[in-house]
Amino acid sequence: MKKFTLGMFSVLFLFALVACGSGESEGEDDSSADSEQNLYEQIQEDGVLTVGTEGTYAPYTFHDENDELTGYDVEVAREIGDRLGVEVEFEETKWDSMFAGLNSERFDMIANQVGIKPDREEKYSFSEPYTFTSAVLVARKDNEEIKSFEDLDGALSAQSLTSNYAEIAEEYGAEIESVEGFTPAMQLLNNDRVDATVNDRLSVLDYLNQKGDNVQVEIIDQKEDASETAMMFRQDNPELVEAVDKALQEMRDDGTLEDISNEWFNEDVSVQ
Repeated sequence: MKKFTLGMFSVLFLFALVACGSGESEGEDDSSADSEQNLYEQIQEDGVLTVGTEGTYAPYTFHDENDELTGYDVEVAREIGDRLGVEVEFEETKWDSMFAGLNSERFDMIANQVGIKPDREEKYSFSEPYTFTSAVLVARKDNEEIKSFEDLDGALSAQSLTSNYAEIAEEYGAEIESVEGFTPAMQLLNNDRVDATVNDRLSVLDYLNQKGDNVQVEIIDQKEDASETAMMFRQDNPELVEAVDKALQEMRDDGTLEDISNEWFNEDVSVQ
């Protein structure tokens, strides 16, 4: 009788262990399911949208005389954050490291005048465009050989390798001198170490305005077609893209986007 009782007790004990183990497993599954939030839900829960930007690309993203990060793209991103009800934290990085930072999830979004291009759309998602600008060719004032984009064939052009503008220079046959951003390109050109640079019209105009007579470069030619720039995201985050698009549309509708544009450029660059 004791053996029977002991045997029955062992069976019941094992059954209880199995039941407990099963309950813990189900609890873990439920916890895992709860943690499978999409990126936008995580941002809402954390209250922070992390944004990648250069911080050296005036007038879009740069540091002012008080070393505060500012610029057109910075202010647009901050306004988006306000409308999403979250704080915006900027992660500054060099342009050629920007996409890698997004891929590695250092930040959730890029605000840095990223052009919408088919090859990028294969790998990333974009918001609706918030800037329409064009490419310009810049050369030294004493230059006698480069008068148009066609004259770039064989010339040395300072470019960020992964930018739209490097592709344009290459299409016209230029040899590329790799630089890390707009300012180094203009410095090389101003110091007569390269023949030209292809860059953003608004950035060049701002640079010329800031430097005044202390600069030896000028705009030589301009592309007719406007390029579209937008916020960029990793793929498979449609909820975040949709929320940012909604915020941008609200900013268009109530005039905020136009106001920010006029503040920085004295014209509305948010429309084509």
